[in-house]
Order: sequence, then C-alpha cells, then structure tokens
Amino acid sequence: MATTNVQPVRTPAHAAAERNPPSNEATRLLATVRDLAPDIAARAEEIEGRRRVPDDIVDALRRIGVFRMLVPNSHGGLALSVPEVVPVLEALSAADSSVGWVAMIGVASQMFCTRLAKATYDRVYADHPDVVVVGVGTPVGRAEKIDGGYRVTGRWPFASGCQNAQWIVGHCVIYKDGEPVMSGDSPLTRFFILPEERWRIEETWQASGLTGSGSHHVVLENLDTSDASAFDVIHGTSCVAGPFEAAITPFVPILHAAVAVGIAASAVADLASMASASRRQLFATTDLRDSSVFQHEFGRIGAELRAARALLEIQAASHWRRAAEGTLDGKADFAESLQTSAWIHAACTGVVSACYTLGGASVVLNTSPLQRRLRDIHAAKQHVFAQERFYASAGAHQLGFPPFDPLSGR
Repeated sequence: MATTNVQPVRTPAHAAAERNPPSNEATRLLATVRDLAPDIAARAEEIEGRRRVPDDIVDALRRIGVFRMLVPNSHGGLALSVPEVVPVLEALSAADSSVGWVAMIGVASQMFCTRLAKATYDRVYADHPDVVVVGVGTPVGRAEKIDGGYRVTGRWPFASGCQNAQWIVGHCVIYKDGEPVMSGDSPLTRFFILPEERWRIEETWQASGLTGSGSHHVVLENLDTSDASAFDVIHGTSCVAGPFEAAITPFVPILHAAVAVGIAASAVADLASMASASRRQLFATTDLRDSSVFQHEFGRIGAELRAARALLEIQAASHWRRAAEGTLDGKADFAESLQTSAWIHAACTGVVSACYTLGGASVVLNTSPLQRRLRDIHAAKQHVFAQERFYASAGAHQLGFPPFDPLSGR
C-alpha cells in the first residue's frame, strides 16, 4: 500500500512555541520521560493490581525531576512553565493513566504550595525539591480554633497518591467555640498541610478506573497543629516570586486535561498497533487497516485528538503569558479553563470510546489495554474539573455577565 507524508497543521500554539521555545531542562525531561514510558507501560497490570503506583516508579520520576517541575529555582526546582509541563504529563498518562494522574496531582500541588506561609514552604522543601505533596480539595474536615492553632478532624476521600507522598493536604471548615466561622454567607475554610506520618490511610480504593492511582481515604483525628500549617489556596498570596503570584486556579483544569489527552493518544496508538498486526474481524473481507470504513473512522478520531491537543496547548500558552504579565483572572480565566477542560475531556472520551468500538470483541478482555483506557478516561471525566456543568459560567461571561467563581458561584 502506498504511503504519503502528512505535514502537521500549524496552530497558534506552534507560533507561541516558536516565540518561547522549551528550555533545555524541559526538553531533557520530556525525552527522559519518553525513554521511561515503555517500562512504565509494561507494568500496567502490576500497577492496577496493587491499586497504587509502585515506589520505585515514583522514585524514578523524582530523580529525573517530575516532582520539581514547577518548584522555583530558589528552592532547587526546575521552574518550568505550565506549557512545558503539559507534554510531560501527556507522555506519562499515555504510558499509564494512573502514573500520569498521580504525577499530575503532585505537579498541581507544587502550585498550591506557593500559598503556604513562607516558613512552612521552606520547611516542606528543606531537604530536597523532589517532595511529593498530595491533597484533597473537598472541605469535609473540621478545624476547631484553639490557642496557637487548630484541632483538626476529618476523613477525606480520593487522596490520589497518598501512599507515595511526604506531605498531605486536607480542606477544612473552620470552627470556633463549636460553631462554623462565617465568611459572608459561606463557612470559612482553610487547607492544612502536615507530614504524611501524621495521617492515617484507609485503603478504600476499589474503583473501575484509574485503579492504580491509590486514591484512598486519609484521616486525621483530633490532631493539634499550629497556625503555620493552615493556608488559603483560592485567595491566598504567593510566598515565592514568579508567575504564580497571579491566580493559580486557572492552571489546574489544564493539568487535568493533559492527562485526558495522554489517555486518548495511547488509545489511538493501541488501535493503530492492532490494525498494523493484520487483524481481520469476523466476517470481514479485508484486514482492518485496509478497510475504508476503518480508515475513515481512524482519520476522524485522529482529527478529534489533534483538536483536543491544540486547544490544550493554546490555553496553556495563553494563561501562562497572562500570568507572566500579571493579568490572569482567578474568576474569568478559571471559568475559561474549566470550559476548555470539559470540552477536552468530552472529546477525549469520545476518541477512546471510538477506539474501543473499532477494536472489536477482543478488547473486552482484561489483557487488552483498550478496556483499561476506556475505564480510565471515564474515571478522569468524573472529576469536578472535567464536568460540563461549568460551561454555564464561561457562557455567562461571554454574554457579558460579570465573572464569578465557577466553584462557589460568587
């Protein structure tokens, strides 16, 4: 069969990349991750069976710099840009969805930690910059104000990567004298960061997708902690200089979308591999790769994947530029990021579902990576930062209404 060389379509993201080419560190790190990817992919069954990412894989990612990508140079980090981080998370997620997910949580936490008190930030990164910090944003904890600090109690679900972490974060409602402290019409909340040994992990993670992410419950019971462990992720100011002095919430959905694109890319690669292996479905008159129907569908899903990746690149570059300029908006740009993430997750879910359907009956077997990709993309799409209900906040702003926080509605 004749083949042709297809030239990639240039997008605004390509132009932005040419103006701001990846740093040497970003290029090195991405190449190293791609070299590790086959070994990570070969351990997919082990990762899923253990319901967590093995320590040696996390240690390897720490050594090469994944968990210091957004940490500033002042604390030994690589100080990469979010556009430079996105392809690293894509590559890890393509190798194994759960590995990519845990890496993404750790990278997002590098941004959250900029809202710590400076002394606490220095303590977290005192020994080395490759610290794995994970956390839960759902405010299901209770922090009672006491002299000099707080007494914290709570049981937080979905603490992805908690067994790999050195520090864990939980979100709490603040109480004083047994009553919630109010901030306007809503209870006041704060995040609390504590070393992993202060937490108890309940191994509750039995899930259909992202099974290897180790998203167990984490528990604190009447633990007294100082004021220095409390911080405000949403409205707090950065303790370190740099682009994250601007709002950080608009970047979080972008990181989630990078995982979705990675999962979809791996599903397309899986399907291409099947088609190249002279696969012929029952009652078909031609091999899969020679079927015009298959070629049409494969071309369609390829276009959808490219569109999703292009939007991701454009959004990451745009937000990073605005953060550097100090103009990133924690409400309007957050709403736009959630809109972007919702669309990308929907598109990538469609890509993976189409790959699964085109793969035929054999993909239902546990030995097929496509059935795992299908479960993983649907699990990722259930996250709050992937939900299509947030189209409304972006749509309202585009229609001229004042921007509001998409999560609080204020």
